[in-house]
Amino acid sequence: MFTDTADRHPDASAVELPDGSMTYRRLRDAAEAVAELIRDTHGDVARIGLFASRGAVAYAGYLAALRLGAAVVPLNPGYPAARNRGICDAAGVDVVVADATAWKQSGQEWTGPFPVLPLTDDDVLSASPGGRLPPYEAHPDRPAYLLFTSGTTGRPKGIPIRHRNVLPFVTYSIARYEVGPGCRMSHNFDLTFDPSLFDLFVTWGGGATLVVPDRTEMFSPVDYLTRRKLTHWFSVPSAISVAAGLGQLPTGQQLALRHSLFGGEQVTYEQVAAWHAAAPESAINNVYGPSELSVACAHYRLPRDPRQWPRTSNGTVPIGRVHGGLEYLITEDTGELCVRGPQRFDGYLDRRDDAGRFLDHTGAGRPDAEHYYRTGDRVGVEGGQLVHLGRLDDQVKIRGHRVELGEVEAAMRKLPQVSQAVAVTATRDGLTELVACYTGQLAPRRDLLRALRGTLPIHLVPRRFLHLEFLPLNSNGKADRGALRELAAES
Repeated sequence: MFTDTADRHPDASAVELPDGSMTYRRLRDAAEAVAELIRDTHGDVARIGLFASRGAVAYAGYLAALRLGAAVVPLNPGYPAARNRGICDAAGVDVVVADATAWKQSGQEWTGPFPVLPLTDDDVLSASPGGRLPPYEAHPDRPAYLLFTSGTTGRPKGIPIRHRNVLPFVTYSIARYEVGPGCRMSHNFDLTFDPSLFDLFVTWGGGATLVVPDRTEMFSPVDYLTRRKLTHWFSVPSAISVAAGLGQLPTGQQLALRHSLFGGEQVTYEQVAAWHAAAPESAINNVYGPSELSVACAHYRLPRDPRQWPRTSNGTVPIGRVHGGLEYLITEDTGELCVRGPQRFDGYLDRRDDAGRFLDHTGAGRPDAEHYYRTGDRVGVEGGQLVHLGRLDDQVKIRGHRVELGEVEAAMRKLPQVSQAVAVTATRDGLTELVACYTGQLAPRRDLLRALRGTLPIHLVPRRFLHLEFLPLNSNGKADRGALRELAAES
């Protein structure tokens, strides 16, 4: 899809960086050159770690990996070194392409079987291909990318997505959101978060421009929209709440915005009302889907007139209808949404993680095409539209990131001060935050934060800690999470 666009619009802007831009021709040449460098120095590779975010190295490196037929394994420069190393080990990466500046600043020093290829943006922008690679051959069954998400066992779960899984989402999104030459697309997601596939490949597949924000624009959506003349916006809905809380959501601005997309967590009517006030001419779209269903599998577009917005039982915007080409059912006993079809992945990297995640799957072998993926989300039908009613397990969403409370608890229990630990959520100023309730020795908050930040990504680190003499128990003798949530809300 990328090279087709580069053939048709070679001189159009593919990426607009804060301090320059790359045409489709320049980005294609850079990707070819990086791919040649990888192959010349490391031979045939199947999985390439990409330690970069929002820069020329990130975009050329991503395309270079795909050019070689390898799967991209995104790594977050803001994650602890142990986390990134563990992901590389689990994924079996052959080489890590790293933004040299971010690598040096992060202090990521690893030892292991995978070499690191450091590159600067200047290296990428000045690189020229030598024409040494054979023609690209498409293989839809080949893995395109491998993401890792929070896991209940205390280790991240690997989610391999094949080209044939994600291409239907990309082509659907280009058409639905009218993406084409001249469109200017936001870039709010890190590459470790699968909505970034929308940022990159819906943009490039449609011939639009990916507009990369600078640091100040990332915290001021309206400034980002107005200065950079964005036509499309995609973020987690909590970005609205954060911006509004900082006074960075002014009204009355002249915007080019046509489509606003929100996903990754439930969207409240309070949030979309604030966004509509700031961007009244933009269509507002709610998109839903777990990473296992290739970015998003359902959508809903609010009517232009807020007076026609449908009311729901829990005050959240409907997730609407499942994409055509996918099949779904809602279980009678729990109301769980289950989906199958071309966007459904083929199972986790570690087969043990498949257990219980596919309807009627016995656990013998990989799930077949007829098996529905169990999303773990409870839904209802209201006014002919699906409404997300909550989770059936202990998974929560923190600013769009999936967080398994069990992983947080496992990290807490490894600390010498902690005897027992239960993680819960509490809401303050419209934002969900993690609270760790623990027994054992009372420890200063800064000590707990420092220890956890050495092993967990920032979105998994609790914002608050509640020390208790003992954990309240329910009638089954288990930790009473309801009581702990009440304590966390009151503290």
